[in-house]
Amino acid sequence: MESFEQLAKQYEPMIHKIIRALNIYKNKEDYFHIGLVGLWEASEAFNPEKGDFTNYAYTFVKGHILNEMNRNNRLEERSVHPKEEYWETVEETNTHHPLEVEFLLSYCQMLTEKETKWVIYTCVDFLSVREIADKENVSLSAVKQWRSSAKKKLKEQWMEVAD
Repeated sequence: MESFEQLAKQYEPMIHKIIRALNIYKNKEDYFHIGLVGLWEASEAFNPEKGDFTNYAYTFVKGHILNEMNRNNRLEERSVHPKEEYWETVEETNTHHPLEVEFLLSYCQMLTEKETKWVIYTCVDFLSVREIADKENVSLSAVKQWRSSAKKKLKEQWMEVAD
């Protein structure tokens, strides 16, 4: 049999025809490559005594491409790709961050309970002043006071450590 490059060039239109006939519109290059692999294997396995190479190659190439399509379809069926709306409904399962809280609490030893609440709500739960006020049933100005006082004390503590 002639060199594979010549064979590939000769049967390239056949491979493209098979791809079109199977309505493949995604990853055409990948399927073309699979067709070439099928053509190479057909050329290796072909027995001239058993018939015409063109029919044998067509069946072999189409079989390879169909096997790959089935494999990809099974893989796609097993893979779950939820729609974007799904992620909006999912709640975070690990909302408790014990190491983060423990780390923050080590800096909050000299703060009052309310100032510590502000630090945790702000740094761990990412709540706004309004959300903290709603959660604690206090006014906005009360939470702002906790914030101001906590920032002042933490700044003083860090300045002592830096010196």
